Amino acid sequence: MLRLRPYKACDAETIVTWIKDEMTFYKWSAGRLGQYPITADDMNTYYQSFAYTDHYFEMTAFDEMGIAGHLMMRFLDEEKKELRFGFIIVDGEKRGKGYGKEMLKLAIGYAFETLKTERITIGVFENNEPARRCYESVGFRATGRVEMYSILGEKWTCRELELRQE
Repeated sequence: MLRLRPYKACDAETIVTWIKDEMTFYKWSAGRLGQYPITADDMNTYYQSFAYTDHYFEMTAFDEMGIAGHLMMRFLDEEKKELRFGFIIVDGEKRGKGYGKEMLKLAIGYAFETLKTERITIGVFENNEPARRCYESVGFRATGRVEMYSILGEKWTCRELELRQE
């Protein structure tokens, strides 16, 4: 059974091992965490800069075997009505087995029921089809908003998806 808990600094040691190559790193982080390869210290330093805010929530998914996934949530507005999911990743050994979908369902429940947000957004690169399918499988839909990134000497298109409280 998958559960969600607040991220701990020691989780980074495991999470960074899931990022096997530069392409995976940029699909996951859009370069917001610096350069590849990322270290546990890099990840923790980034999160530490938000440690004393009530707008950032780093979460770790786990089951009886240990850490299975990770994501962060951040409010986009002062009224705390809009929340953005990011840095969504699942252990490579568990991909394609429903862990990502289950982790997102848990995070969505937390966002709507506990944080009382009204809208959740996610950005997904067009070259990350498995992630887009996963997000859509839990109800996210395209907003039409597109952002361009320059990554690895290429132009990457990032599409925004959203989910609204019903």
